Amino acid sequence: MSPTSASLIFWEGPVLLVQSQQELKRCSMAHNCLQCIKYLMFVFNLLFWLGGCGILGVGIWLAVTQGNFATLSSSFPSLSAANLLIVTGTFVMIIGFVGCIGAIKENKGLLLSFFIMLLIIFLLELTIVILFFVYTDKIDKYAQQDLKKGLHLYGTDGNIGLTNAWSIIQTDFRCCGVSNYTDWFEVYNTTRVPDSCCLEFSENCGLHSPGTWWKAPCYETVKIWLQENLLAVGIFALCTALVQILGLTFAMTMYCQVVKADTYCA
Repeated sequence: MSPTSASLIFWEGPVLLVQSQQELKRCSMAHNCLQCIKYLMFVFNLLFWLGGCGILGVGIWLAVTQGNFATLSSSFPSLSAANLLIVTGTFVMIIGFVGCIGAIKENKGLLLSFFIMLLIIFLLELTIVILFFVYTDKIDKYAQQDLKKGLHLYGTDGNIGLTNAWSIIQTDFRCCGVSNYTDWFEVYNTTRVPDSCCLEFSENCGLHSPGTWWKAPCYETVKIWLQENLLAVGIFALCTALVQILGLTFAMTMYCQVVKADTYCA
């Protein structure tokens, strides 16, 4: 063996040892980061899942006790508060469950599925918000027309939800009809309104003179109330968006850490 070959062998040993130590260090760091993110994401998705359980529970409770509560639309009779809460709660539970299992199992497929599902929902919400602000006038016009059609279902068989919703809105917001109390004249084909329109409630008070009824239009009254509480609505929307962004960040970060761990520790 020549002196040159011996010299190469002499230096190769320490170099390989240093490289091995560096790879072990990288593997250890990747593993530690993965474990930290893993449990953070698991706790996050557990809370997410529990939140979905709560929403679903409230939706089922409303469906059982109140029927189709808050069904105001004649075009979309299934668009009730109970059904919206049930659908929302179910989706949140499914997404939270996928995130929990993906985190605890360190499964790249489930983590990616969680990320894609949450991203699709986030983009849909963003699209709906943008379309709402772009077509506000058209939505206003269509909503009022649809609500007026819904008035004709008031008090009819199978529409207890719509009847209860209008009674509660008119009583709580001290209003009558969609754009005017005369909207009810077309429903009854006479000069009368539901008893929930009365300044002082009593049986058949809707048959009395207009001076005993609320004059404010319900659509505008509720719209003004929403505008006055816009800050609360905005905070809720912002918190929802932040939770979704946090979930997306957790999912993608953990996915990358799993890939790193597989690369360095293979």
